[in-house]
Amino acid sequence: MTNDHRSLPGLLTPEATLHRLADQLATRFAGVFTRETIDRYVFESYTALGRTAKVTTHLPVLTERFAIERLTALAQAKGAIETDTCEILFVCVHNAGRSQMAAALMAHHGGDRVHVRSAGSQPTASIDDAVIKAMAEVGIDLGAEFPKPLTDDVVRAADVVVTMGCGDACPVYPGKRYLDWQVRDPAGLSVGEVRAIRADIDARVRALLANLHPAGAAR
Repeated sequence: MTNDHRSLPGLLTPEATLHRLADQLATRFAGVFTRETIDRYVFESYTALGRTAKVTTHLPVLTERFAIERLTALAQAKGAIETDTCEILFVCVHNAGRSQMAAALMAHHGGDRVHVRSAGSQPTASIDDAVIKAMAEVGIDLGAEFPKPLTDDVVRAADVVVTMGCGDACPVYPGKRYLDWQVRDPAGLSVGEVRAIRADIDARVRALLANLHPAGAAR
């Protein structure tokens, strides 16, 4: 697949790939969304990620993950998918450091008691290397994660929204709990400096989880 949208022999064009993806998601979300909605979310997700994606050959795979996440969030917000799990959204500016660490730590400590998403008001191309290394030190692999833009659907689906340096960029809806954590931005810092940020976020995550589930704090 090439960046100028011409196909190589045996390969689908980006547009054909997205239509095939939409076919798959239309089956997955049958009875929940119209085909028009599926198409719109697939192509919007591809375009949004394409603005920042570091490796364009991975765009279809990332688009699939992002579109599924957004459609699932939209279905939850509309009540088409019911869940008793607490939905937590972490948002920072670039979704390359703080919110990625917070989401990973919450998923690690919370297990099946929570469902976690993260996003950025101005996402960058990739997660900071020092962040990946610092998280690997505590057994958490961020290698498959990628920065995602903040979208209205994931905010609507959240029970708790935690912002870190981008509170004004996040829409506010009634009935949701909003928190703003003053956490240092790890961009451009050494692994040693990121460790301190990791410890700060970890303590906040554990406290939030204990508040949400008083009978069972972090594992």
